[in-house]
Amino acid sequence: MMKKMFLVFSLITLSAILTSFTPIKKQQVLHTVIIDAGHGIMPGGGHNGAKGTYSYEDDICLAVAKKLVVQLKKEFPEISIIETRPTENIVALKERANIANRNRGDLFISIHVNAMPEIQHRDLVGHRTEVYFTGKGKKKKKHTRKIPQYRYYTTPNTTAKGTQTYIWGVHKAEDKEIAVRENASMLTEENYEEKYGSIDVNSPEFVALALVKTQQFGKRSAMLSHMVEEQFSKVGRISGGSKQRQVGIWVLQATAMPSILVETGFITNPQEEAYLNSEDGQQEIAVSVTGALHSYVSWLEKKQTPVVNSTSQVPVQPLSKMAYKYSEAVEQNKKRSVAK
Repeated sequence: MMKKMFLVFSLITLSAILTSFTPIKKQQVLHTVIIDAGHGIMPGGGHNGAKGTYSYEDDICLAVAKKLVVQLKKEFPEISIIETRPTENIVALKERANIANRNRGDLFISIHVNAMPEIQHRDLVGHRTEVYFTGKGKKKKKHTRKIPQYRYYTTPNTTAKGTQTYIWGVHKAEDKEIAVRENASMLTEENYEEKYGSIDVNSPEFVALALVKTQQFGKRSAMLSHMVEEQFSKVGRISGGSKQRQVGIWVLQATAMPSILVETGFITNPQEEAYLNSEDGQQEIAVSVTGALHSYVSWLEKKQTPVVNSTSQVPVQPLSKMAYKYSEAVEQNKKRSVAK
């Protein structure tokens, strides 16, 4: 009898312990993804991107971006996909960033094609005789010397191949932080001053909070870029790895969200040019980037707290009303943009 009572008591105790923990329903970690097809046709009809033997970067970027949009909508129907360049026409870099920020994107992915500059050559073709003098007056003497003559020309650099994925450079962190401040979610709301009061985006507190978000975006951008390159490696592409470009890329530093730029291959390499223009190649790129997004979403979901003790109280952070509201606004996923 005592054993039965002990067993019942143990089960009740265990049940109480288990029920004191309430699993948190996983929140949707991404609501809006911005897809940016690099370059585009100029108003006068010219191409803006790199040129291969028979094709242009502008056309390849748009084709790959379109396939990526289809793939993402298929595998992530809950995510809103926004295109910065839905047609062949070029869109100004500033407007691309504005589109991303206006739509409160959670992620910015720019599609590009790489190219190598032509190789410079110099061949010796002969010499010419040059006459020169030394000394003055009676001591002046005539001399001759041979001056080498060269032929200069270039040839295509067809050997480079593979993928590279870039994030905004550390040296551009200040530009990114400014973008985060100026495009904070709360500032895009109507009558935001009635909700949050007067906000000084240059105040030390606001700057500090924006800096935290900038650092978070940097970490997330680096993680996604690594995942993209990992997916390319899995399908047999040569991966150039995740990189920070030393020359600033406007769309990466002016978007208030994690952002990457994917160089899908070298248009100057004949084999890669054929791959980049093929339906199979473009689809493989789209599937690879989508696969990376799956990994990225899983990584973000794992960062969510799995359980909380229902009897505990979450401490209130010692932030001012403005700081708390700002932190809350930039952390929340952009549900309003999804509902549009």
